[in-house]
Amino acid sequence: MLVYPSGIDLSSRALQHLSGLLAGHRRRIGSRWRRLTCGRQALLVLAHLRCGDTYARLAAGFRVGVATVYRYIREAVDLLAALAPTLEQAMQTVRKKAYVILDGTVLPIDRVAADQPYYSGKKKHHGMNVQVLADPAGRLIWASDALPGAVHDPTAARTHGIPAGLAADDIKCWADKAYQGAGPAVRVPFRGKNLRGWRRRHNRDHTKIRSLGERAMATLKCWRLLRKLRCSTTRITAVVRAVVALELTT
Repeated sequence: MLVYPSGIDLSSRALQHLSGLLAGHRRRIGSRWRRLTCGRQALLVLAHLRCGDTYARLAAGFRVGVATVYRYIREAVDLLAALAPTLEQAMQTVRKKAYVILDGTVLPIDRVAADQPYYSGKKKHHGMNVQVLADPAGRLIWASDALPGAVHDPTAARTHGIPAGLAADDIKCWADKAYQGAGPAVRVPFRGKNLRGWRRRHNRDHTKIRSLGERAMATLKCWRLLRKLRCSTTRITAVVRAVVALELTT
Protein backbone atom coordinates (compact mmCIF):
# COMPACT_ATOMS: atom_id res chain seq x y z
CA MET A 1 0.00 0.00 0.00
CA LEU A 2 1.31 3.44 -0.94
CA VAL A 3 1.67 5.97 1.89
CA TYR A 4 1.61 9.77 1.55
CA PRO A 5 1.69 12.73 4.00
CA SER A 6 -1.66 14.30 4.79
CA GLY A 7 -3.25 16.84 7.14
CA ILE A 8 -6.08 16.99 9.68
CA ASP A 9 -8.21 20.12 10.01
CA LEU A 10 -7.87 20.30 13.79
CA SER A 11 -5.90 22.55 16.12
CA SER A 12 -2.90 21.34 18.07
CA ARG A 13 -4.99 21.66 21.25
CA ALA A 14 -6.93 18.52 20.32
CA LEU A 15 -3.68 16.61 19.85
CA GLN A 16 -2.22 17.89 23.12
CA HIS A 17 -5.42 17.15 25.04
CA LEU A 18 -5.67 13.58 23.80
CA SER A 19 -1.92 13.00 24.24
CA GLY A 20 -2.21 14.08 27.88
CA LEU A 21 -5.12 11.71 28.46
CA LEU A 22 -3.21 8.81 26.96
CA ALA A 23 -0.05 9.60 28.93
CA GLY A 24 -2.00 9.63 32.19
CA HIS A 25 -3.72 6.37 31.28
CA ARG A 26 -0.42 4.66 30.48
CA ARG A 27 0.99 5.72 33.82
CA ARG A 28 -2.05 4.39 35.68
CA ILE A 29 -1.92 0.97 34.03
CA GLY A 30 1.89 0.79 34.17
CA SER A 31 2.40 0.47 30.40
CA ARG A 32 6.18 0.29 29.84
CA TRP A 33 6.66 0.28 26.06
CA ARG A 34 4.55 0.73 22.96
CA ARG A 35 5.15 0.94 19.26
CA LEU A 36 3.80 4.49 19.17
CA THR A 37 4.28 7.36 21.58
CA CYS A 38 1.27 9.05 23.16
CA GLY A 39 1.48 11.83 20.60
CA ARG A 40 1.56 9.42 17.66
CA GLN A 41 -1.30 7.37 19.09
CA ALA A 42 -3.33 10.55 19.55
CA LEU A 43 -2.60 11.55 15.94
CA LEU A 44 -3.72 8.12 14.73
CA VAL A 45 -7.00 8.36 16.65
CA LEU A 46 -7.74 11.88 15.43
CA ALA A 47 -7.08 10.81 11.84
CA HIS A 48 -9.61 8.01 12.29
CA LEU A 49 -12.29 10.18 13.90
CA ARG A 50 -11.87 13.36 11.87
CA CYS A 51 -10.97 11.93 8.47
CA GLY A 52 -12.65 8.53 8.67
CA ASP A 53 -9.45 6.69 7.72
CA THR A 54 -9.80 2.91 7.90
CA TYR A 55 -7.74 0.63 10.13
CA ALA A 56 -5.83 -0.69 7.11
CA ARG A 57 -4.86 2.79 5.88
CA LEU A 58 -3.82 3.88 9.36
CA ALA A 59 -1.80 0.69 9.87
CA ALA A 60 0.12 1.37 6.67
CA GLY A 61 0.65 5.04 7.45
CA PHE A 62 1.85 4.52 11.03
CA ARG A 63 3.71 1.26 10.28
CA VAL A 64 1.85 -0.85 12.84
CA GLY A 65 -0.49 -3.82 12.59
CA VAL A 66 -4.23 -3.54 12.03
CA ALA A 67 -4.88 -5.18 15.42
CA THR A 68 -2.67 -2.54 17.07
CA VAL A 69 -4.63 0.24 15.37
CA TYR A 70 -7.88 -1.28 16.64
CA ARG A 71 -6.59 -1.46 20.23
CA TYR A 72 -5.19 2.09 20.14
CA ILE A 73 -8.43 3.56 18.80
CA ARG A 74 -10.67 1.65 21.21
CA GLU A 75 -8.52 2.69 24.16
CA ALA A 76 -8.55 6.39 23.25
CA VAL A 77 -12.25 6.46 22.35
CA ASP A 78 -13.18 4.97 25.73
CA LEU A 79 -11.04 7.55 27.55
CA LEU A 80 -12.67 10.40 25.65
CA ALA A 81 -16.19 9.01 25.98
CA ALA A 82 -15.86 9.00 29.76
CA LEU A 83 -15.36 12.79 29.64
CA ALA A 84 -18.53 13.57 27.66
CA PRO A 85 -21.25 15.24 29.75
CA THR A 86 -24.29 13.31 30.90
CA LEU A 87 -27.77 14.78 30.45
CA GLU A 88 -27.78 15.88 34.10
CA GLN A 89 -24.48 17.70 33.62
CA ALA A 90 -25.71 19.24 30.37
CA MET A 91 -28.79 20.57 32.17
CA GLN A 92 -26.54 22.59 34.46
CA THR A 93 -25.21 24.35 31.35
CA VAL A 94 -28.66 24.68 29.80
CA ARG A 95 -30.05 26.46 32.88
CA LYS A 96 -27.72 29.38 32.15
CA LYS A 97 -29.10 29.79 28.62
CA ALA A 98 -32.21 31.67 27.52
CA TYR A 99 -33.42 28.53 25.75
CA VAL A 100 -32.16 25.36 24.10
CA ILE A 101 -32.60 23.80 20.66
CA LEU A 102 -33.38 20.09 20.31
CA ASP A 103 -32.75 18.17 17.10
CA GLY A 104 -32.10 14.61 16.00
CA THR A 105 -30.09 12.93 13.28
CA VAL A 106 -29.69 9.41 11.92
CA LEU A 107 -26.02 8.52 11.51
CA PRO A 108 -25.58 6.16 8.52
CA ILE A 109 -24.25 2.66 9.22
CA ASP A 110 -23.34 -0.24 6.94
CA ARG A 111 -26.13 -2.72 7.61
CA VAL A 112 -28.07 -4.97 5.25
CA ALA A 113 -31.80 -4.95 4.62
CA ALA A 114 -32.35 -7.75 7.14
CA ASP A 115 -31.36 -5.42 9.99
CA GLN A 116 -34.83 -3.88 10.15
CA PRO A 117 -34.50 -2.20 13.60
CA TYR A 118 -31.74 0.00 12.20
CA TYR A 119 -33.63 1.12 9.10
CA SER A 120 -34.98 4.66 9.19
CA GLY A 121 -38.11 5.04 7.11
CA LYS A 122 -37.68 8.81 7.15
CA LYS A 123 -34.07 8.82 5.94
CA LYS A 124 -34.40 5.68 3.77
CA HIS A 125 -31.18 4.14 5.04
CA HIS A 126 -29.86 2.16 8.00
CA GLY A 127 -28.54 4.22 10.86
CA MET A 128 -28.46 5.14 14.54
CA ASN A 129 -30.64 7.88 16.03
CA VAL A 130 -28.77 10.53 18.05
CA GLN A 131 -30.44 13.47 19.82
CA VAL A 132 -28.56 16.76 20.18
CA LEU A 133 -29.01 19.82 22.38
CA ALA A 134 -27.59 23.16 21.22
CA ASP A 135 -27.49 26.64 22.75
CA PRO A 136 -29.16 29.71 21.13
CA ALA A 137 -26.05 30.27 18.99
CA GLY A 138 -26.10 26.72 17.69
CA ARG A 139 -23.13 25.52 19.75
CA LEU A 140 -23.13 21.86 20.74
CA ILE A 141 -24.03 21.21 24.39
CA TRP A 142 -24.84 17.50 24.55
CA ALA A 143 -25.44 14.43 22.40
CA SER A 144 -27.40 11.36 23.45
CA ASP A 145 -26.60 7.68 23.31
CA ALA A 146 -27.29 6.10 19.94
CA LEU A 147 -30.56 4.22 19.38
CA PRO A 148 -31.58 2.13 16.34
CA GLY A 149 -32.59 4.25 13.35
CA ALA A 150 -36.15 2.91 13.35
CA VAL A 151 -36.80 4.84 16.59
CA HIS A 152 -38.57 8.15 15.88
CA ASP A 153 -37.27 11.42 17.31
CA PRO A 154 -40.05 11.97 19.92
CA THR A 155 -39.64 8.41 21.18
CA ALA A 156 -35.87 8.80 21.33
CA ALA A 157 -36.18 12.09 23.21
CA ARG A 158 -38.52 10.54 25.78
CA THR A 159 -36.29 7.46 26.10
CA HIS A 160 -33.36 9.66 27.07
CA GLY A 161 -35.54 11.70 29.44
CA ILE A 162 -35.00 14.99 27.59
CA PRO A 163 -38.56 16.44 27.80
CA ALA A 164 -38.86 15.47 31.46
CA GLY A 165 -35.52 17.06 32.28
CA LEU A 166 -36.43 20.27 30.47
CA ALA A 167 -39.83 20.46 32.14
CA ALA A 168 -38.38 19.84 35.60
CA ASP A 169 -36.13 22.89 35.27
CA ASP A 170 -38.70 24.96 33.31
CA ILE A 171 -36.30 25.32 30.35
CA LYS A 172 -37.62 26.61 27.04
CA CYS A 173 -36.90 24.32 24.10
CA TRP A 174 -37.42 24.71 20.36
CA ALA A 175 -37.71 21.73 18.02
CA ASP A 176 -39.07 20.87 14.57
CA LYS A 177 -42.40 19.30 13.59
CA ALA A 178 -41.08 15.78 14.15
CA TYR A 179 -41.33 16.35 17.92
CA GLN A 180 -45.11 16.75 18.00
CA GLY A 181 -46.30 15.18 21.25
CA ALA A 182 -42.84 14.96 22.82
CA GLY A 183 -43.98 16.95 25.85
CA PRO A 184 -45.12 20.40 27.02
CA ALA A 185 -41.51 21.63 27.39
CA VAL A 186 -40.78 21.12 23.68
CA ARG A 187 -42.13 23.88 21.45
CA VAL A 188 -42.92 22.88 17.87
CA PRO A 189 -44.40 24.74 14.87
CA PHE A 190 -47.95 24.34 13.62
CA ARG A 191 -48.53 21.61 11.07
CA GLY A 192 -50.01 22.31 7.65
CA LYS A 193 -48.93 23.77 4.32
CA ASN A 194 -51.50 26.53 3.84
CA LEU A 195 -51.27 28.34 7.15
CA ARG A 196 -52.25 31.99 7.27
CA GLY A 197 -52.08 34.95 9.60
CA TRP A 198 -50.41 34.62 12.99
CA ARG A 199 -49.85 30.88 12.60
CA ARG A 200 -47.75 31.46 9.50
CA ARG A 201 -45.77 34.22 11.24
CA HIS A 202 -45.31 31.96 14.26
CA ASN A 203 -43.86 29.18 12.10
CA ARG A 204 -41.54 31.61 10.33
CA ASP A 205 -40.18 32.96 13.61
CA HIS A 206 -39.93 29.45 15.04
CA THR A 207 -37.87 28.31 12.06
CA LYS A 208 -35.45 31.21 12.45
CA ILE A 209 -34.75 30.18 16.03
CA ARG A 210 -34.64 26.43 15.49
CA SER A 211 -32.52 26.50 12.33
CA LEU A 212 -29.48 27.59 14.33
CA GLY A 213 -29.47 24.11 15.84
CA GLU A 214 -28.27 22.81 12.48
CA ARG A 215 -24.86 24.24 13.38
CA ALA A 216 -24.53 21.65 16.13
CA MET A 217 -25.37 18.91 13.64
CA ALA A 218 -22.82 20.29 11.21
CA THR A 219 -20.24 20.26 14.01
CA LEU A 220 -20.82 16.54 14.50
CA LYS A 221 -20.79 15.78 10.77
CA CYS A 222 -17.42 17.53 10.40
CA TRP A 223 -16.04 14.37 12.01
CA ARG A 224 -16.16 12.30 8.84
CA LEU A 225 -16.31 8.97 10.64
CA LEU A 226 -19.88 9.85 11.65
CA ARG A 227 -20.90 10.21 8.00
CA LYS A 228 -20.62 6.44 7.48
CA LEU A 229 -20.03 4.26 10.53
CA ARG A 230 -18.69 0.77 9.85
CA CYS A 231 -18.06 -0.32 13.44
CA SER A 232 -20.29 -2.45 15.65
CA THR A 233 -23.51 -0.71 16.65
CA THR A 234 -22.54 -1.29 20.29
CA ARG A 235 -19.54 1.03 19.81
CA ILE A 236 -21.34 3.95 18.16
CA THR A 237 -22.40 5.58 21.42
CA ALA A 238 -18.78 5.64 22.60
CA VAL A 239 -17.64 7.16 19.28
CA VAL A 240 -20.29 9.91 19.45
CA ARG A 241 -19.44 10.68 23.06
CA ALA A 242 -15.72 10.81 22.19
CA VAL A 243 -16.41 13.34 19.44
CA VAL A 244 -18.53 15.45 21.80
CA ALA A 245 -15.78 15.38 24.43
CA LEU A 246 -13.22 16.60 21.89
CA GLU A 247 -15.53 19.38 20.70
CA LEU A 248 -16.28 20.62 24.22
CA THR A 249 -12.76 20.41 25.65
CA THR A 250 -10.59 21.67 22.77
